[in-house]
Amino acid sequence: MRTWQVERRQRTRRLIELGGLVVKAGIVELTKDDRATIYGALLWMAEKLHSHEREHARELWSAKGKQAFDAERDEKQKG
Repeated sequence: MRTWQVERRQRTRRLIELGGLVVKAGIVELTKDDRATIYGALLWMAEKLHSHEREHARELWSAKGKQAFDAERDEKQKG
């Protein structure tokens, strides 16, 4: 397989995984699949990450995400 094919597959997998996070978080359902709203929310996040609140926002979001992943893992282990 050629290098560009491998890179393309890696990029495609990454994009699918990131899209899966949007679905997993319930954003698609909560916005009724309104792409403008989803994009706007992502732009708002990007603005936060460019501001003086960057580290605080990253810490909060990271902690929340880790907590959700841990809870999901614990739930799977129980069931």
